[in-house]
Amino acid sequence: MEFHFNFREIITASMVLFAVIDILGSIPIIIGLRNKVGHIQSEKASVVAAIIMVAFLFLGEEILNLIGIDVNSFAVAGAFIIFFLAIEMILGITLYRDDEPESASIVPIAFPLIAGAGTLTSLLSLRAEFYVENIIIAIIVNIIFVFIVLKSSVKIEKMLGSGGVNVIRKVFGVILMAIAVKLFAANINQLF
Repeated sequence: MEFHFNFREIITASMVLFAVIDILGSIPIIIGLRNKVGHIQSEKASVVAAIIMVAFLFLGEEILNLIGIDVNSFAVAGAFIIFFLAIEMILGITLYRDDEPESASIVPIAFPLIAGAGTLTSLLSLRAEFYVENIIIAIIVNIIFVFIVLKSSVKIEKMLGSGGVNVIRKVFGVILMAIAVKLFAANINQLF
């Protein structure tokens, strides 16, 4: 088995996942959940989110093949989802959100907050362009960062302030929008 480690692919995939997961933008949600239920299990949430992402990275394509959809079509659909996530981040609007969770268990934090629809779609979109080993490293890098943020979310919010969190969210929204356009352009040609 030959590995194709590529530092550029790792950085790009890490940035895509960082922008889609948007853990810094989720700090207000995490703090709200922590205030409601008292404690968030950071380790458990991080590990479960990593397992979900890696499993979908490997099984997602088989699931798509089972229903007759190729990776390029899914990548184009993913580009649209990423584009709308970017619009939410840039404009500060909510296009879609589930009801507020009643507890801060694995369900609201690991899924869908960390490993939600946008993250899973992004993983398959990235798989259409990058080697799997580079995406796995990007997942690990992001999960480590997610764990750190979950552990120190209150300190981070105090340090950045609400204005700082908003600026970071908007900057990554623009990056995410550019990535969505690139994914769309790279995969739409292969469909026709």
